[in-house]
Amino acid sequence: MFVSFILLWICVVFFILCLKCRRPKNFPPGPPPLPVLGNLLNLSLDNPMRDFEKLRRCYGNVYSLFIGPKPAVVINGVQAMKEAMMTKAVDFAGRPQDIFVSDLTQNGMVLADYGPSWKEHRRFALMTLRNFGLGKQSMEQRILGEIQYTVETLEKSIGMPCVVLFGTRFDYDDDFIKVVVQCFKENSKIANGPWAMLYDFVPMIRNLPLPFMKAFKNIETCKKLATGLITEHKETRVPGKPRDFLDCYLDELDKRSDDGSSFCEDRLIMFVLDLHFAGTDTTSNTLLTGFLYLMTYPLVQERCQQEIDRTLEKKDQVTYDDRHNMPYMQAVIHEVQRIANTVPLSVFHCATKDTELMGYSLPRGTLIIQNLNSVLNEEGQWKFPHEFNPENFLNNRGEFVKPEAFMPFSAGPRMCLGEGLARMELFLIMVTLLRKFNFIWPEDAGQPDYTPVYGVTLSPKPYCMKVQLRATQQNLQKQ
Repeated sequence: MFVSFILLWICVVFFILCLKCRRPKNFPPGPPPLPVLGNLLNLSLDNPMRDFEKLRRCYGNVYSLFIGPKPAVVINGVQAMKEAMMTKAVDFAGRPQDIFVSDLTQNGMVLADYGPSWKEHRRFALMTLRNFGLGKQSMEQRILGEIQYTVETLEKSIGMPCVVLFGTRFDYDDDFIKVVVQCFKENSKIANGPWAMLYDFVPMIRNLPLPFMKAFKNIETCKKLATGLITEHKETRVPGKPRDFLDCYLDELDKRSDDGSSFCEDRLIMFVLDLHFAGTDTTSNTLLTGFLYLMTYPLVQERCQQEIDRTLEKKDQVTYDDRHNMPYMQAVIHEVQRIANTVPLSVFHCATKDTELMGYSLPRGTLIIQNLNSVLNEEGQWKFPHEFNPENFLNNRGEFVKPEAFMPFSAGPRMCLGEGLARMELFLIMVTLLRKFNFIWPEDAGQPDYTPVYGVTLSPKPYCMKVQLRATQQNLQKQ
């Protein structure tokens, strides 16, 4: 009798779980899900990008998956992406609040849900970036000043193969930066690894002492360090005379102390950590990809250098406005971004209300996954969709053009906050370094491997480069 009762309850639970994994009416098609696991077995735990492409070929540009018992919709191709992120932007501007990355970042800016709090924080961030010179000459000078540290490092490596690392400069005895960088590296791997996927697909395991708990410990470590930094700023700041983003936020806290605003120190802590990760990891990985391809496509590198020499002539340094006279250089940088596809699944969205997409019905709260790989490599949108070729961004007259399928920063109201800064950094850094150096693939390095390492962001595998001072620079040094 007892065994029969247990079996009955197992059948009931199984039936309920099966009901939970049913697609709503007129929902996008997709592979049949399993109870509890959903479509976990349809995705590779180490790199699901190939699986997303297989499912696209089978079910079309808009299809669905189940993350555990929860339905998610994967968007592919320019047409579907534009309808969701631009035409119906507000409908798709939400962020999921019950998955690994959102639980990890808590009050962060990037994964904050769409609403008044997010709007006022984004508005504040954009205003603060502009006030600190984004798009202005003052920001150019800051970037160019930092590039000199990279130039000095490369000058010491001339003639010798060296391991490449581009990123934010910091003093190596700066424990704050070292610990934060290490924690974010570990969390990036965890967030797109098998344990994070299991966290999302099987909620019942979330409180168990499994490897994903390391990421939460890392966040607590970073928050403690950020709290110390905020305390230091409080003690040294002069109200109304901000030195940096932190001071600006503290000034804003003073103004809003009695108005019930969403501005608070807890939000500031995650805001700072969010901006650090989003603003350094993506740009450095794009640069790493860029110089890998420039070394292994020497004719492209040479043509860039010819255009740089011709445009800058006797100018001491490049300015961001010079990009208008460098169509080929612009094409190369954009092609690097296309090939790098640094954030291949963007940041997950969710539907803010019941809505429609490409004729399908999506209930409020549906998780939305943008497959940017499908857009940046979409046949019919690019001259050479599956190879590195700057001609993808040049018209028949050699002028720079930007196809509508180019959206590495996503699109709509949730597009990357730092897009303008990233564009400026990529142009100034690449032009400055190409003007001074030749970058050569070492003869004993074997064949280049372009296969990226999968994570929250894609990055090329570690590689070596050989650096030589260009002949034009050697002549200048002799004069």
